[in-house]
Amino acid sequence: MQNLTRITRNPEVMGGKPCIRGMRVTVSTIIGLMASGHRNSDIIKAYPYLEEADIYEALAYTAWRAEEIEVSLISA
Repeated sequence: MQNLTRITRNPEVMGGKPCIRGMRVTVSTIIGLMASGHRNSDIIKAYPYLEEADIYEALAYTAWRAEEIEVSLISA
């Protein structure tokens, strides 16, 4: 996976959810807005401190997470 420099995780910010550059805007907020049909320009208008590169990195992070495979562990 490429180095994602705009996605941060801090237990003291939004409960440790992946956020954009340490701000209180989660990756899931960005992805949810896009899934609802909002364009990049709409998102930046609602969150003017975001940059278009933040949105693309949120998409890249989400795609990377979707490709991970979870394996159930058998209890001993």
